[in-house]
Amino acid sequence: MASATEFELQYGAHNYHPLAVELTRGEGCYLWDTSGRRYLDMMSAYSAVSFGHSNPVLVNVLTRQAARLAITSRAFFTDQLGPFLKDLCEVTGMDRALPMNTGAEAVETAIKAARKWAYKVKNVPEGRAEIVVCDGNFAGRTTTIVGFSSEAQYRDGFGPFAPGFRSVPFGDAQALEAAITPHTAAFLVEPIQGEAGIIVPREGYLAECAAICRRHHVLLICDEVQTGLGRTGKLLASQHEGVRPDAITLGKALGGGLLPVSAFLARAEVMEVFQPGDHGSTFGGNPLGAAVGRAALKMLVDDRLAERAAQMGALLSEGLAQLESPMIRDIRGKGLLWGVDLDPRYASARKTCETLLRHGILSKDTHETVVRFAPPLVITAEQIASALAAIGQAFGELTRCAGDARSVKAEPVAA
Repeated sequence: MASATEFELQYGAHNYHPLAVELTRGEGCYLWDTSGRRYLDMMSAYSAVSFGHSNPVLVNVLTRQAARLAITSRAFFTDQLGPFLKDLCEVTGMDRALPMNTGAEAVETAIKAARKWAYKVKNVPEGRAEIVVCDGNFAGRTTTIVGFSSEAQYRDGFGPFAPGFRSVPFGDAQALEAAITPHTAAFLVEPIQGEAGIIVPREGYLAECAAICRRHHVLLICDEVQTGLGRTGKLLASQHEGVRPDAITLGKALGGGLLPVSAFLARAEVMEVFQPGDHGSTFGGNPLGAAVGRAALKMLVDDRLAERAAQMGALLSEGLAQLESPMIRDIRGKGLLWGVDLDPRYASARKTCETLLRHGILSKDTHETVVRFAPPLVITAEQIASALAAIGQAFGELTRCAGDARSVKAEPVAA
């Protein structure tokens, strides 16, 4: 009988290129494949599994709420959504929250809010509002969002795209200011670019951008879908520079690794542009997602997981640096979000991830030369040490193989 992987390849769209492993179970920081082999998860579903796989507290909340009330749509009030929104606003320091499902939906909501704010509050002429974004951005896969991506593959064959976006170099505050016009509604930025290869801007960049936006009456919207909720060692990555944005987007970890839950949060002035009928979602704000999201926020705060991410992240980054592998060109990140940029003369990032898989480590490549390491925030020091040992072995194997290949090429051809 064909395997689940063979069925996926036969009946599924080929829009992903998974590593050759078929997973069946997860617990904490570990995943198991269908043959029973255990792996250490150093990716945590692009930061969605911050609380570990099958977290028993969150699973219990999910189970109890699912048996009680799961979905009603926003046509009615429920006893779960209000408390969730209250906790969400109090934890982030925002005034209002609008719940959605995926990170891309949260970003689409932010775009709609920024444009309507520009017309109703800033008095930008109708149809002229612009949003400034950054080269290398990644905010999702909808046609609007890929339309302002600088990645050619994300755009290829999906146009025409919505107008109204200007892109500037990431990390260049002067470029942002130069791009602002009287029609600029907002600056949408990731505090750390994740999909671009874990790109960390210079210190002070975000604070400078915040000051520029205030000076020009432009909204600062921080896309914290991947960097938020403790991932970088602060509750929000924007807090590293003491920045309070006008709005933020959250997702991934907000669903506790169990459900898609996201939110757009903003100052009251921004959120008040939405009136009944302006925007919505059948599943956004459902009681099940609200209950799990609220429990995830409580765990994040009560267990001091942002502080834990800072501590464990220091162990991870220091350990990676101590490998002193000739493969490593750069190590960059914050908290438990790290990218290792590799010298392609030794191995591609894809081949590196395939080798890590053989050594019991699950990760994923991005942009051909970068391997990301972003384990669940509940990872222990012992698990970090185990991961570093396996990574060192994998890198050593690849270095030796590359050296052997060069030696073979260098041998003279017999006459």
